[in-house]
Amino acid sequence: MDRLITAAGRALAMGDPLAALNCVALRDDAPSLALRGIAMAQLGELDRARVLIGNASRAFGSQEPLERAKCIVAEAEIALASRDLGWPSPKLDAAREVLEQHGDRVNATHARYIDIRRRLLIGRLDEAELELGVINVASLPPALRAIHELIVAGIAMRRLETQVARDALLQAERASQHAGIPALVAEVASKVELLGLPAARLTRMGSERLLLLSEVEALMASQALVVDGCRYTVKHKEAVVSLATRPVLFVLLRIMAEAWPKEASRDELIARAFRMKQADDSHRARLRVEIGRLRELLKPLATVDATSRGFALVPHEACEVAVLAQLVEEKYAPILALLSDGESWSSSALALALNVSQRSVQRALDTLATEGKVYSFGRGRNRRWTTPPIAGFATILLLPGSLALG
Repeated sequence: MDRLITAAGRALAMGDPLAALNCVALRDDAPSLALRGIAMAQLGELDRARVLIGNASRAFGSQEPLERAKCIVAEAEIALASRDLGWPSPKLDAAREVLEQHGDRVNATHARYIDIRRRLLIGRLDEAELELGVINVASLPPALRAIHELIVAGIAMRRLETQVARDALLQAERASQHAGIPALVAEVASKVELLGLPAARLTRMGSERLLLLSEVEALMASQALVVDGCRYTVKHKEAVVSLATRPVLFVLLRIMAEAWPKEASRDELIARAFRMKQADDSHRARLRVEIGRLRELLKPLATVDATSRGFALVPHEACEVAVLAQLVEEKYAPILALLSDGESWSSSALALALNVSQRSVQRALDTLATEGKVYSFGRGRNRRWTTPPIAGFATILLLPGSLALG
């Protein structure tokens, strides 16, 4: 390998893409194309990077399987950065096997981390944790150790294990400083900041306040009956009842939980759950039916008592009732939460992350674009959607794996 290629590789390893381009910008051989592609990716020019890496992969050809495998890993990393979550993972797995066969343990581990981070983005926490467990962290270079700890923290935050997340981020901070890569240091700092931002809203006995992630964790471990509007469940201690597939029942439960210890009137229940301004006998009959269904589901945790004006939620053992809600509540809040990470997403990636149809996501995006809440760039399969980050909120951490988009 010649001197300029070596210098460009070292510059990229230290996160200095401009220095790398100074070495190889005018060259079109396969190694230079690959290095230029990585440099463009570090500069945020992902479309151009994708083209250069693809050209490099073809230029290496089948006679240089190791270099071609590295290009495939780079393509996968660009796909992850551009939120192309449908990028073919079997292709990445095959490249990782080639790297392992040739003794390139560092790049093989990097390929595994790309796959794990993709799983984390689409909410497959168990799969991500299982893959993470096979990696020997102690033998990794500082940059990969930082990435490992970032993933550990990401899983812990989504599982409401804030102390585990803090410990992992402390390790990530040390490793990133040792690696000396500015982009990695910044990524770690942004994750540390999340722990200090509001993650949800709490409504309890008529009052409302914002909660940090650690406070959400404490609430879930408390003696309260928690009606969770982030995951569409109701929980007391270890007992959990999911209403994710019963949105009307969840709305009824939430209204009564917000009114607790008082009753919720029949008119309010009908107006909010059925979206009817004027209630008639048919709506009251439907309300009785839905309350009956809700009583049956809530049997392990609470009952619903009828009163002269409406219905009241009565916990079996819990000392109080609390409602946990998303920070931003509107029809398409899950999409806005994902887009608020500052990255550009395809509609297919959003559908994959939310476990809904791409057509539902596209209708939602069209509506949000009309309202000026999101904007797109590119055309066809290259079309991406984004929105400015919501300052001061950790909007993504409490997203469930699947939400109805209306």
